[in-house]
Order: sequence, then structure tokens, then C-alpha cells
Amino acid sequence: MSIHVLAAVALVVVVAAFVQGTTGLGFALIVAPVVGIADPGLLPVALLVLMIPLNVYVAWRERGRVDRSGAGWITAGRLVGTLGGLWVLVVVPTDRLALLIGVSTIVAAVTALVAPAFRPGRGAFVVAGAVTGVTETSTGIGGPPLALVYQHEPPPVLRSTVAVCFVVGEVISLALLATAGKADVEQFRAALILLPALALGALLSRWVHHRLDGRLMRLIVLIFAVASGVVVIIQG
Repeated sequence: MSIHVLAAVALVVVVAAFVQGTTGLGFALIVAPVVGIADPGLLPVALLVLMIPLNVYVAWRERGRVDRSGAGWITAGRLVGTLGGLWVLVVVPTDRLALLIGVSTIVAAVTALVAPAFRPGRGAFVVAGAVTGVTETSTGIGGPPLALVYQHEPPPVLRSTVAVCFVVGEVISLALLATAGKADVEQFRAALILLPALALGALLSRWVHHRLDGRLMRLIVLIFAVASGVVVIIQG
């Protein structure tokens, strides 16, 4: 990666970290397509490495609002989904995987837009965790299922709980990818180089994250889910 490309990616990381630090969503959606163009070999490992400190920061900042029960059930589903994501990387052609995930995400977002408000139960949390495990391990993008399941909760609950789920899941995904031989030193090195840009974006988000109300947050969640689906389809 040339210095000019690296600078462009770093700028994108600043913006993406600011967006995720503000809304709890969007880092992978923004960064994955750019990294996919600059150096596809860095995905999904470099993306997962970058998201760990970002989500640790968001979870710590709003630690008093974490839905611990929901996070626990999501993590249980995530354990199964991560194994599924690893299997998907081995046996499913990338274009078919992208089409399936992208279309499913868009359908779920549109359904959520017209469906009445709901409070998710254990089943919804487990399913969201399992789907996130599959999509994030295989593509680096795992936010839509978690965003949709928490779309009717207050913004601090969504941001903090999703961040906690991301951290646990990302560590699991990285461990399994490394064990399977799908992670190398170059991917980690690239992520470390981009850490200062990540920190800048995350710190900037501190000044605006508390200004989002519930209605605006839900709209952002649904737009994010649809956009994620489109990006994944295009990548495929």
C-alpha cells in the first residue's frame, strides 16, 4: 500500500470511527469497501483488529447503560455463528455469500421499517448473535443484525450493548481465523499503523454522541442496515 493510499485509508478510518463512536454503528460499512479496493488481503482481519479498541472505548464510555442480559444471549449465539462464518469462508463462493447476506439484510431492514415496535427476547438475541457471527467472520460487516434487534432501545443502550457484543465477537473471530491460518502479520501491522486515525475519530465522537434522540437513532439504524446490504452485494 503506497503512502498516498495509506493516507486516504487513514482519513476514511477517522470518519468511520467518528460515525461509530457517535451512533454505535457504521465503522465496517464505511471502511470495508475502501480497504477492499486498496488491499483486499487485509479483510476481514485488519478490520476486526481496528474495531476492538474502538468498541472497547464506546462500551467503557457508556458502561452504565449496557443490557447485560441481551449481550449474554447475543454472545451465546455468536459462538455458534462464528464457527458458521469460518465454514462459510471455506465452502461458499464469495459472490453467492455476498448476495445472500446483502439481500437478507435489506429485507430485514425494510420489514423492521413497517413492523410495530417490539422488545426482543432471548430468541431474537440468539438469532442476531448467530447471524452476526456468520457475517462478521466472513465479510467483516456484522452490525445490521444487532442494530435491528436494538432499534427501539435508547441510543446509549444500543451503542454500549452493541459495542460489548462486538468486542467479544471480534476476539472470538480473530482467534478462530488465526487458528485456521487465515490471519497473518501484515494484516495486524496495517491495523496498528491505522490506530492513531482510529483514536482521533473516536475522541471526536465524544462531543456529539449524546445529541442523538431515539427517533433519529432508529432512522440511522435502518439506513445503515440497508446500506450495509447494498455494500455487501456490490463487494460480492
